[in-house]
Amino acid sequence: MARDAGLEELLREELGEHPGLSEKAMFGGWAFLLNGHLLCGARVDGMLIRLGKSNDAWALEQHDVKPMLMGGRQMQGWVRAGPEAYGNDMLRKRLLLAALNFVEGLPPK
Repeated sequence: MARDAGLEELLREELGEHPGLSEKAMFGGWAFLLNGHLLCGARVDGMLIRLGKSNDAWALEQHDVKPMLMGGRQMQGWVRAGPEAYGNDMLRKRLLLAALNFVEGLPPK
């Protein structure tokens, strides 16, 4: 899976210099971690967002947001936002804020 440098840069700009934020290649794309926990990612097939189990229903109601599949299995608490979703500034910010709120509540690794 090829990386999406444009989406990576968009996420980098959106997340800024958030304390505890790091980045690394993962799952054929580029992952953003907060205090060692996966937060979100960028791949050519979309933006991956970690919202937490039972926190993703609202996101799945949005246009161009689908459940994240890994090996054909749905990953609970994760969604994949396509270009129309992550290209919408308000929706992208809402998704990232929800991800930050969830991951900030996890104990540091």
